Amino acid sequence: MLLVPLLALGSTALAHMGHHHAHHHNIAKRATAAPTDEASEAKISGATDECTAYNDPIVSSLAKSYPANWEIASIPDSDTDAQALFKALQPNIPNIKVKGTPQGDFSAFTPTYDSSDPDCWWTYKQCTSGKTKGVIGDLTTCNEVNLSSLRTLGALTYDDGPNCSHNAFYDYLREQNQKATMFFIGSNVMNWPYQAQRALVDGHEICVHTWSHRYMTGLTNEQAFAELYYTQKIIKEVIGVTPKCWRPAFGDVDDRIRFIAQSLGLQTITWVRDIFDWNWPVLGLKQIDANYQGLIDAAANGTFSTYGRSPGCPKVQSAFKAVVPVGVCHNVTHPYMEDEYEYPDFKAYVAGTTQLSLPGVTETPVAKLDLPLSAGNSNPITNALYTPDSGAATGAASSPQQTSSSSSSSTSSSKTTGAQSAAKSGSNSAAADHSSAQAFGPMMLGSLAAAFVAVGAAIVAI
Repeated sequence: MLLVPLLALGSTALAHMGHHHAHHHNIAKRATAAPTDEASEAKISGATDECTAYNDPIVSSLAKSYPANWEIASIPDSDTDAQALFKALQPNIPNIKVKGTPQGDFSAFTPTYDSSDPDCWWTYKQCTSGKTKGVIGDLTTCNEVNLSSLRTLGALTYDDGPNCSHNAFYDYLREQNQKATMFFIGSNVMNWPYQAQRALVDGHEICVHTWSHRYMTGLTNEQAFAELYYTQKIIKEVIGVTPKCWRPAFGDVDDRIRFIAQSLGLQTITWVRDIFDWNWPVLGLKQIDANYQGLIDAAANGTFSTYGRSPGCPKVQSAFKAVVPVGVCHNVTHPYMEDEYEYPDFKAYVAGTTQLSLPGVTETPVAKLDLPLSAGNSNPITNALYTPDSGAATGAASSPQQTSSSSSSSTSSSKTTGAQSAAKSGSNSAAADHSSAQAFGPMMLGSLAAAFVAVGAAIVAI
């Protein structure tokens, strides 16, 4: 079996310089009529009109039942269902301390933390395996067996959406016949529901990326639960699907947070390499492009056999013979709690079937989510729900491992990573999970991230 390390691009300046302010405060005058659904919004061109507030009646009716937009999530007193779910979960959550602050300042905590990393804290040593009994480890690789005719496999992901100005971005991916995994922020879904809906209409996979984009290990149990639960819920109520996958903001996760996520049916997905495109305002686009090109050149000449990213989708598709969503590279054909939404498996995707006939968007309020805890299950959830379809045509990916071993072999124990250095210093540069708007050239707009994973004949530890 061949393993594929996952990659994620870095945080955009926008992710750290004010995009936490709700977009619906934009009161610019429209040149065109306000959209009334996904189809009418998809026809709008120009960032000014796209990023001018519009009113969605259903979202407006739901707002009072959710945490404040872009604030750290908590469970409203009026939400008795969420209160009951959290009450059932709370006794089983691992007794692991809150780390640092929600803003990522770990300077006061890290000097007191056991250097053996007992909590499998990604930000400290990029641990992904899970060290606490019953905790499911992260997905950092793609497992695909039948790759004898392919040089590389890549999985494409985007973080921080939906952004208001994504029509050009969605149009571009459609032109390239390229699907991706979209990690959506709950507050953004509430702000821009029609842009969120287009991801499903266009056949992309949708996952969770928290409610307010804070460092999750700096949150209390209730806050961490609410960050994930309300993002799942707004995606369900706006789009009609309940995701089974999530990615922590900045990669910041430990076994306490993994346990809360898996109890909500969410598989943690991280990455293993950063090419610093999140820091493009400092490094400059020329350096970022050089970082991208170096990976593409390595794939072409055979020295690069594990993963890479690209400033242009066609270049990536050429360098990496199969560029697919994360679910596809794991043969997860049903990535949502709702079984009627089916995606192609790996073999079908690389053969040209990149999208199946999906049910349409279903925007409607729901009484409660259909989650592992919803049936009153007070026992720990130890079986991953984000798993390969048993009928997948190609070799099925193995489930994430439950293990008590040390951090992933893809992280050198003798090397102080950028994430570990940040954890020790309290710097906010701990990890990078969002791409600059230029990652796909001028056509890619908004606060998103692109990540590629690829597999060759060997696994390279970096």
